[in-house]
Amino acid sequence: MSDISECLRAMKIYVDDGAYFTVNRARQYGKTTTLNALKRKLENEYTVFLISFEGIEEEVFADTGSFCVRLLGLLHDTLNFGEVSGIPEDIREELYQRSVGVSQEVSFRIFTNMLIRICQNADKPVVLMIDEVDQAGNYQVFATFLGVLRDMYLKRDTRPAFQSVILAGVYDIKNLKERIRPEKEGVSDSPWNIAADFEVDMSLSVKGIAYMLQMYENDHHTGMSIKVISEMIYDYTSGYPFLVSRICKLVDEVIAESEEFAGKSAAWTKEGIQAAIRKLLMERNTLFESLMGKIDSNPELERMLYTLLFVGKDIPFNADNQSIMSAAMFGFVKNRGGNVALSNRIFEMRLYNRFLSVEEMRESDIYRASIYDKNQFIIGGHLNMRLVLEKFVEHFDELYKDSEEKFIEESGRKLFLLYLRPIINGTGNYYIESRTRSMGRTDVIVDYRGEQYITEMKIWRGKEYNHRGEKQIVGYLKDYRQTTGYMLSFCFNKKKKVGVYEHVIGDKRVIEAVV
Repeated sequence: MSDISECLRAMKIYVDDGAYFTVNRARQYGKTTTLNALKRKLENEYTVFLISFEGIEEEVFADTGSFCVRLLGLLHDTLNFGEVSGIPEDIREELYQRSVGVSQEVSFRIFTNMLIRICQNADKPVVLMIDEVDQAGNYQVFATFLGVLRDMYLKRDTRPAFQSVILAGVYDIKNLKERIRPEKEGVSDSPWNIAADFEVDMSLSVKGIAYMLQMYENDHHTGMSIKVISEMIYDYTSGYPFLVSRICKLVDEVIAESEEFAGKSAAWTKEGIQAAIRKLLMERNTLFESLMGKIDSNPELERMLYTLLFVGKDIPFNADNQSIMSAAMFGFVKNRGGNVALSNRIFEMRLYNRFLSVEEMRESDIYRASIYDKNQFIIGGHLNMRLVLEKFVEHFDELYKDSEEKFIEESGRKLFLLYLRPIINGTGNYYIESRTRSMGRTDVIVDYRGEQYITEMKIWRGKEYNHRGEKQIVGYLKDYRQTTGYMLSFCFNKKKKVGVYEHVIGDKRVIEAVV
């Protein structure tokens, strides 16, 4: 796949330059898979050791001896099972003896000498790759080990050492630094004065997704439109590898077997992708559990995301804000034009579902009104969006007409989505068009049974502003090849005329609801 190849080429440049670098991407980015592919790519030119601390028993970190013995065992296993060549037999035998505890107790001094001998006697430059660094990052003995590697690497010009060191799964750099160098607590320089972050984008492009689908199509001959499907998957995932793979897996294994689609040809369509996305949004998986866990443990991050989703305010992407940078490292948010943005529509939809499902919202009057109304909006399998707006205006005027302006500005969007959700839940999806968020307006794209309904939500700022908004939604309708669009205007003018009105602008219709 072209995306992975590009990533591997970039990583090999680091190795060829003899770099000591960190890959701080969550496992859902395919980090470990990429490291294994890199190992295979490097093995013609380098002696490569790839070890991982995932699943290592806690007692291994209890003392230096146990830790060093396990490390030597990992190196020995790599030599034996990884078919690493060029290491003399006497070194292999000593590794084995020490790793099984036959030899004397192992200290970091002995361990370092073993590493030096490996680097000295290998027939090719040695590259050390360590995965799941933060699985072990809470233990002082592991921090000491990283310090040993740092010291060895810094002295590489005077004694045998690694060509390159790669640390993967590093997201708690600050704490690792303080454990390695406690005498310089508070110093904000690089953890090892030598490490560079690996900043290549590990997401899949449309081209990369299309390549993957083409390989699938060669085997299954579904007749899918690879261009349409790859673009659609990318639109929802922004190339996040776990989400791309999960949607494809659901289409292949679940949607294609369902009564509604009954076969791969029917499943690999826009409707089949929508069905897979609906299932994805309802399931529990490691990625969503990680996302929600970060939010549950970080109230500041939760407030930020809530503000981003419902209030429509710009949030500057501040590299000194730990909540923002943690969310960015895990791929939940990204820097778009200097502001924080959700990384993809799937995360956005999942977060909307989270915030719109909390107890206080389920108990709200507008939600209960929607539950009571919901059966009247689907006519002949089509969503009657005009009727949705008419009923929303009716309930909003009854429930909130005397509310303060600040309440409406901060809660209007939330109340409409709260009303909309039960109506389309289980059959349709909705997401916010990020290009128009926080421009005084927010466009909601509703997908229902393959049909799209574009609804602009905005705060009324006068007739001229409203006229510009109409022109903007007309342009947006052209982008989406739609003839009818919808507007929901929250107006604070005392003389406003509450209701639903229709405007004809060129060859487009705009149905506007004023509350």
